Amino acid sequence: MANQTKQPALYLAEYGTPNTIAKAAMKVRDAGYQKWDCHTPYAMHGMDEAMGLKPTRIGVISFIFGMLGLATAVFMMQYTNAFSFNLLNIGAGYPLVVGGKPPGAFPPMVPIIFELGILLCGLATLFGLLYIIKLPMHNHPIFESERFEAASDDRFFISIEAGDQKFDLERTKALLEATDPISLELIEEEVQ
Repeated sequence: MANQTKQPALYLAEYGTPNTIAKAAMKVRDAGYQKWDCHTPYAMHGMDEAMGLKPTRIGVISFIFGMLGLATAVFMMQYTNAFSFNLLNIGAGYPLVVGGKPPGAFPPMVPIIFELGILLCGLATLFGLLYIIKLPMHNHPIFESERFEAASDDRFFISIEAGDQKFDLERTKALLEATDPISLELIEEEVQ
């Protein structure tokens, strides 16, 4: 059996009110930490600014893939329905009359354009979000804390990870103690 030792994983500070965690988040942000997070039982207005977070890129990703879906649908329908030529020798189009409208007319394309745009937009939003927030993460050292269960009920927490460049056991502890937390806990993880 391998020799198991423990190393610091993160500091976890607990707060009782939204105002105290917002003030603490500003102090941690101003100290220059990068790998830290706030855990609250509900979304708090102004917490993004207090943490110094940049606007999300999900909207841009969704828009780009929605437009890609629209362009793909238009190209696909124009190629297969409106033209009778063979592009790159992969198959000829077949002009199709839908509802008495000429081949390549826009109104019969609207449902397909909408559906393919929504499909690609939805898939890109899902997978883009999972990539950005680094999910799935099946285990995290923060779950070793029994106090952390209150994060989904009525408590507010700040966690600063040991992987941060500015993380130092004494200085990080002093910074969090200066924010007047209810409790401060060093969480360790086993290293094999």
